[in-house]
Order: sequence, then structure tokens, then C-alpha cells
Amino acid sequence: MSGARDPDPLLKRDMLHSGVVSLLACVFSFGLVYLAYLGRVWWVARASRHDEAGGDYVLVFGKQLAPHGPDEEFSRRLQRALALARRQPQRPLVLLGGGRGETEAAVAHRHLRAAGLPEHVPVWLEDQSTDTLENLRNARALLGAGQPGPVLLLSNRYHLARCAQLARQLGFQHHLCAAEPAFRWSEQPPLTLLREAVYLCWIDIGSRYARLIGHQRMIQRVH
Repeated sequence: MSGARDPDPLLKRDMLHSGVVSLLACVFSFGLVYLAYLGRVWWVARASRHDEAGGDYVLVFGKQLAPHGPDEEFSRRLQRALALARRQPQRPLVLLGGGRGETEAAVAHRHLRAAGLPEHVPVWLEDQSTDTLENLRNARALLGAGQPGPVLLLSNRYHLARCAQLARQLGFQHHLCAAEPAFRWSEQPPLTLLREAVYLCWIDIGSRYARLIGHQRMIQRVH
């Protein structure tokens, strides 16, 4: 994305609405609801495979760029994408992520080529998104309504539970691939897992609440 978009007041209101509902669910459960989501984030981070080979397309999630380019976490995603592409060069890579100036997808593409990505590997760029939900919604549009089969979602371990939740809501058949070979606390710091649990709680409870009350605008934002 080359420029900033005007904020959507309805989006901000819907996010606040679902956020308050999620917070109340955590408060009235004495934190047990939040702990359940934290447990899911931790379990998916630990259990996801590094060598998963399923999927007709590899969706590589972008990440906000550091001043010098991809940071260590983003670089791990790109290293894994390169290894998968060399193993199955006929399978397209879908690089996700917008941003101001040069997009996350474009930077990822440039770094992969510089690292030796074979020229014959198909590469698609989704360069209009600003978050994980938009990554997947735009990828769905890019792949077309008649999606041929499951996709492989590639990201850092801490991020995979959120990716999986949104992929289910958007109707993707999917597999998960971790950028890191194994779960290590040094690479998945507790504060990061705590933050991801907040996102997951917000997404899931907000979606359930929207369906419960029949709030079509909120439902359409996450489906």
C-alpha cells in the first residue's frame, strides 16, 4: 500500500464494540477465558510443524518492516519460504503485506530473489493489506472464488494460532508451517504470546458475539 487510508469510523466502532464484549467475557470468567486462549496460542506454537509440506499455495505472512528491511522474525519466515520453494518449485508463493513506500510483499520478494529463489518458482504478491485479516481476505480474492485446495500458512510460531483462527473464519482449507524449527522461549517471548492471546480472544469472541446478535456488518468484516 503506497499511502495511508482514511480511518473507517464504523470499523473503529465495531472493533471497540467487540473489544468490550471480549473484555467483559474475560472479567466475568475471572480470567479463565483469557487463559484458555493463551493456552491455545502456546499449544499451536509448540505443536506446529516446521517441515509441513501440505497445501497448493504457500501464503507467507508479512511483518512490519524495520528501517533496514526485514527483522529477524520476518527473515525466519523468508528463509523457510525459500527452503519450501526449493523443495517444491512448482508450488506458488503468495507473499502478503502492504505498507507505506515499498511494501512488505515487495521487500520479501526482493530478499528471496537475492537469496537465490529459483526464477521458475511462481510468485504472487498481495501488497494492499495492513493486518493478518486483510492478508487472508486479499489472498482469498487473489486465489479466486474457486480455490483449488488447501493452502499452507507460513509464519512465526507465536502468530500461527491467529492465522489459523482467521483462516477458518474465511473458509480456507489450511495447514500450518512454523518458520522456526522448534519452539524456543528465546524466539517466542512470553509477552508476545500474551499479546497474541489478546488478539485471538478479541477475534473469536467478537465473531461469536456478532453471530449471536445477528450484527451483519461485524460478521462480514471477519468472514
